[in-house]
Amino acid sequence: MEYSEAFDGAKAALKIWPDGKMPGEKANGPEHAGDPANDVLRISGVSEPALYLYPAQNATKPAPCMIVCPGGGYSILAWNLEGTEIAEFLAANGMTAVILKYRCPNNRAGAFQDAQRAIRQVRAHAAEWGINPNCVGIMGFSAGGHLTVRATCKFNEQSYAPIDDIDKLSARPDFAVPVYPAYLEKNGQVSPELLPLENLPPMLFIHNADDRDWVPSSRVFTRAACEAGFDCTFRHYTDGGHGYGLRSKKAVKDWGRAMIFWFKEKRYIP
Repeated sequence: MEYSEAFDGAKAALKIWPDGKMPGEKANGPEHAGDPANDVLRISGVSEPALYLYPAQNATKPAPCMIVCPGGGYSILAWNLEGTEIAEFLAANGMTAVILKYRCPNNRAGAFQDAQRAIRQVRAHAAEWGINPNCVGIMGFSAGGHLTVRATCKFNEQSYAPIDDIDKLSARPDFAVPVYPAYLEKNGQVSPELLPLENLPPMLFIHNADDRDWVPSSRVFTRAACEAGFDCTFRHYTDGGHGYGLRSKKAVKDWGRAMIFWFKEKRYIP
């Protein structure tokens, strides 16, 4: 495992796979960042998945940790909107954040492998990074929200052959926060790739009624999870659209504060 150059305020960046041992496919072309339209940095062509560390500020160590999965339809990663801005917000509120740069475009299998490995890597580096290995969550936005739910539901699925001792660690997150997630339902039911719903940790869903393409995903999943007896909270707002990160000025604008309150209610942070 190798540390690589950190950027965008991260304290450190860690490649999550040993050189030459990453399972699955790489991108067809080089990694690149598109023009930042609407002040959104879009990264694609990811073939070297990595973690970017943002330590909790003024937190009692060991700190809780959140793995952040930016969205972008599995085509790009909205790096600042749903990555660095989220990580900085979490760190300012007492939770260490680790942004996952997962494989894209069009590589859901690779992204899932990256997410499982990322959870294990965070636990493997818990002592070094001042993290509580028993308080590791995952959150994501849109496609990253789907990846979050998939990693939460299918933590026991062996998506790749074990490589080293890191893969002996659990890939089950201790909590999860999908934000305007996509792709969670099919024909009005929970997507088969997420079933069965077993041993789910506490989950907080954030969505809004005017995200008409994707809010049914959250409604279907949270209803099924609650009916199965799991700790699943749905913060449902009237408006906000889709793809807003922390920038919305509509009703959903307070979702970040609601998330921090949920963390405190669950005693993940003081």
